[in-house]
Amino acid sequence: MLKAGVLGAGHLGKIHLRLLQQSEKYELVGFYDPFTENAQKVADEFGYKLFDSVEALINAVEVVDIVTPTLSHFDCAKQAIEKGKHIFIEKPITNTVLEAEAIRTLASQHHVRGQVGHVERFNPAFMAVKDLIDTPMFIETHRLAEFNPRGTDVPVVLDLMIHDIDIILSVVKSKVKSVHASGVSVISETPDIANARIEFENGCVANLTASRISMKNMRKSRFFQRDAYISVNFLEKKSEVVRMKDVPENPDEFAMILQNAEGVKKQIYYDNPEVVANNAILDELESFADAIKNNTTPIVSLRQGTEALRVAHQIIDCF
Repeated sequence: MLKAGVLGAGHLGKIHLRLLQQSEKYELVGFYDPFTENAQKVADEFGYKLFDSVEALINAVEVVDIVTPTLSHFDCAKQAIEKGKHIFIEKPITNTVLEAEAIRTLASQHHVRGQVGHVERFNPAFMAVKDLIDTPMFIETHRLAEFNPRGTDVPVVLDLMIHDIDIILSVVKSKVKSVHASGVSVISETPDIANARIEFENGCVANLTASRISMKNMRKSRFFQRDAYISVNFLEKKSEVVRMKDVPENPDEFAMILQNAEGVKKQIYYDNPEVVANNAILDELESFADAIKNNTTPIVSLRQGTEALRVAHQIIDCF
């Protein structure tokens, strides 16, 4: 079992603490949070060991789980890496791309592994179809949330849209060619709603919408590719695959058949892949433990976390 410690005991930090304690791959050593009153309350309520400084926690563990506000990610990660500790770091990886690049360089120099908490990669609805997403040429995503003051210290792009940016970059095997976007600040100092269009060198286009001032929650992505359409509902954890294949010689009488202007006929097949229920946060943490033990690249590497942040900032720079 890897000795792990958590930096940050806010809403998400408490979830990480609970799951690390449950995990058979980690031994939870303790946590640190600079807000003394909240930290003591968490320690008293759950019995976790409370450290009195970042340094003390880092020195006591092998893996540092950074669940602090984004502005402090760089400093926490730098301290951990320089002590030779592996880091799991919540998304976005850091506040700036320069900081993210510096973290990557440091991790390489100190031979430690790092994973970024893009948890939607572990969403069972996406896991069920990710291997079927092959050269998508148009992608549309909607990530809408009701207003929650937590997270409004950063633009909606870094708070919500970055999940979809990471998913898109993981399935489109091409470089970003151009980015166009617009955003509006409604009740926060930074944009609360944003739309972005990402064009890739291979011709793929992705259209992303994110809002944190919606009347209802929605987290949907649709992937269009040659002879197939794949829909992922991250919120309801459902997936749908619609395929078009050549019509067989003797089609079923209830078969759905389309014919284009050239007379080519295609039969439509609907499939709802089995979605295996999981705890996505536990899975991402345990996959990182596996990467450390097996000396393999984490599923969401520091490089991938950096690229998602780079595209997010390209979007923000359009506002």
